[in-house]
Amino acid sequence: MLNCTADRGILIMYKPATDWNPKQALLKDLLKKQDKFQDAIHLCREMHRFVHLSSMSSAPPPKTATLEDEVWDGLTDGDLTVMPTKKDVTIAWNLWHITRIEDLTMNILVRNTAQILDDAWLKKLNVAIKDTGNAMTDEEIIDFSSLLDIEEFRNYRNKVGEQTQQILCTLTPEDIKRKFSPESLDRIRKEGGVTSHPDSIWLLDFWGRKDVAGILQMPITRHQVVHLNDSLKIKEKIKKRKKMDEKITSG
Repeated sequence: MLNCTADRGILIMYKPATDWNPKQALLKDLLKKQDKFQDAIHLCREMHRFVHLSSMSSAPPPKTATLEDEVWDGLTDGDLTVMPTKKDVTIAWNLWHITRIEDLTMNILVRNTAQILDDAWLKKLNVAIKDTGNAMTDEEIIDFSSLLDIEEFRNYRNKVGEQTQQILCTLTPEDIKRKFSPESLDRIRKEGGVTSHPDSIWLLDFWGRKDVAGILQMPITRHQVVHLNDSLKIKEKIKKRKKMDEKITSG
């Protein structure tokens, strides 16, 4: 088992446009080399912390801002439910989507244990949706975003992130190339992590072609950056719309 004490809680701020891609390429390279396993996991944990709230980390204050901190900074609960155009989703949907995928892939596939989301969490979150949201219509996305208890969602996302950090510390070099059994993939379907809709069920084939290294490189790192960056773009659109509304009102 990896000793993760040395890097516990360390938060490093990246500039996504210039720093992230080289780190992602380095992670991919390190995961291919068994003698670099410890370096790979330390880097993965560092990158993973960057795509979660700094409150997820055990680092003592003051904490370094993360990419997700930037998303939440200045947001109102109402902002999370706004879909600026038909080409967009909501920030709430983006965050739900990446969190559910992390929960499903790390706990059911990588660790072969129970996912974090259960009936108790669903009650606290005030939603009945269990899947990743891939097949939701625009109307369903907006309705879901309006119902979601935002504070409890932040707690759920932090819990998923904390669990991932712990799982990363339990991995061994032999785990990295491990593939996932049909039974574990089917568990995701049975537990409602995906639906039978074509826009959702394809995820099982996608994850089924991955190994543990593939999950570390995509669902818990790169995939999250993509949706957090999209959330920042939506946030900027909301900000501009508010300024226009203020001008119209004051004019």
